[in-house]
Amino acid sequence: MIPLFREAVVSLGADAGVFMSCLRDDATRTSFRSLWACDPAWAADYAFHRRYEHDPWLRYASSEAEPTRSNHLICSSPEEIAFMRAAAEHGFASALIAPAPSSVGLSRVAVLCLGSTDPERFEGEKYPQVRVLSRALSMELHYAIAKFMREELLRGASLTEADLHLLRCEAAGHSSKVIGAAMNLEAKTIDSRFQRINAKLGAPDRRTSSRIARLYGLL
Repeated sequence: MIPLFREAVVSLGADAGVFMSCLRDDATRTSFRSLWACDPAWAADYAFHRRYEHDPWLRYASSEAEPTRSNHLICSSPEEIAFMRAAAEHGFASALIAPAPSSVGLSRVAVLCLGSTDPERFEGEKYPQVRVLSRALSMELHYAIAKFMREELLRGASLTEADLHLLRCEAAGHSSKVIGAAMNLEAKTIDSRFQRINAKLGAPDRRTSSRIARLYGLL
């Protein structure tokens, strides 16, 4: 996927590109997936300094759906100012930020960032076209990575169709008694099955398991 991503970034007139997908499984777990078509030093700097904790690109994508230019972002903290300076040093003197809206709200945030060493690269008459194409690319990448993460979870957790059926019932608000009656099983049997599902997903309870499954597009 990286070679294709690099090709797409160049075709849009950018010198560099980063795509990030942030999935908040629950209050304590956050999963990141990213594609980097830029100076490798920026990827290393981003991870080492935990830039994702004060990333104005991600912050913008968490509340907005329209692509914008980085010089239109207002930094909300000294850490975000430091982020922008570091990004500029690594090929993002100018940047176009293209969020990929999600159906699960703030639990999943994805954003494409196109960058250039030219401070005015994303100005001028070509900007409207690049803006539209960057949004399309962001959505396509979002879909591809979400699909990969969904398949990865299915394989890693060894979830069965029977497990998914129970999680759908939980998402619908059905109690163990109701589920058991529909399946001709005792409520305690349903509870035991949910305990196994929770263990597979590393979740503390069935509600969290259902939420994780929904975030990954399994329900």
